[in-house]
Amino acid sequence: MKVFYTDGACSGNPGPGGWGVVCLADGKILKKWGGYEENTTNNRMELIAAIEALQSLEPGESAEIHTDSNYVRQGITEWISNWKRKGWITAGKKPVKNQDLWQTLDRLSHPDLRWYYVAGHSGHEWNELCDSIARDFILTKRKRALVD
Repeated sequence: MKVFYTDGACSGNPGPGGWGVVCLADGKILKKWGGYEENTTNNRMELIAAIEALQSLEPGESAEIHTDSNYVRQGITEWISNWKRKGWITAGKKPVKNQDLWQTLDRLSHPDLRWYYVAGHSGHEWNELCDSIARDFILTKRKRALVD
């Protein structure tokens, strides 16, 4: 089973942003990649990282996704069903922010995915690597690329 670590970062919020993904199997890195957006938010970068991870899977393929964003984890595992039922309106009666990305994540999601929260900036090896990838993309302004 593939295991993904995802992270997003922003220099200012909004501001230039980057995202990073690390894909593992049997504890070994299969692939690392990331990307950049000129004017974005941290939450959008977190969502894009998760979307990128899921887009690399075969349809229905099981996987674990580890994120340091409770916004992403709770959004996809808890909140999204209510948002859809209420026409993409929050409990606070406001439009769901980043609806375009939530709809994409929803289309890619399926029951064989397991979502986990990992505390950010806590020394977790794979989360720190994702953060480093995301921040590197902010500095280099590379649009999207595999990482060596």
